[in-house]
Amino acid sequence: MAAFLTPAWISDLDAAACTLALPADLRVVVQQVVRDDDVEVAYVVEIAGGHGRVRPGRAENPDVSFTQDRATAAAIAQGTLSAQAAFLDGRVRLGGDLRSVLNHAAELAVIGDAFATVRATTTW
Repeated sequence: MAAFLTPAWISDLDAAACTLALPADLRVVVQQVVRDDDVEVAYVVEIAGGHGRVRPGRAENPDVSFTQDRATAAAIAQGTLSAQAAFLDGRVRLGGDLRSVLNHAAELAVIGDAFATVRATTTW
């Protein structure tokens, strides 16, 4: 069991993303940034060439970026808070072009399903 936002947890997300078969022409880069006080954890979800990858750090030019505090990120990751509700409450800040993600929402939902296996084994 990996703890939320640790390198091992990001590695578990990557392993889940690598199992996906996605449309070969789909290319989306999503940056996640979680901040609390002086601590920041960033990771990138990349979809390209029919495969998914998750890696620690920041993307040079993400299509969209989500920034939130740890409590918000945990609630979204656990499925107890929707990203949309968190955004409307001002708990998530968006950067980039959200249309690039919204245009491929159906394809990207598969990623959320794959990450559910990680969610089930995460220490929160």
